[in-house]
Amino acid sequence: MKKVLLMLLAFFSVMLSTEAQRLIKGNVTDKSGDPVIGANVLAKGTTVGTITDINGNYTLSVPEGVNSI
Repeated sequence: MKKVLLMLLAFFSVMLSTEAQRLIKGNVTDKSGDPVIGANVLAKGTTVGTITDINGNYTLSVPEGVNSI
């Protein structure tokens, strides 16, 4: 029983200490409105980034407080 309680305490401690994240979704298109495939998207001031899919869509999980991509 002691081990189970210790494991639960450790689990909740890790969950509380993780930084809040925010999910940003978007679409990258060119001037004519066509999707841009494989475009790099980077959260400003961080090393958090992703690339767009075949439809120009991206999803990025950034730390709370980051305001620009």
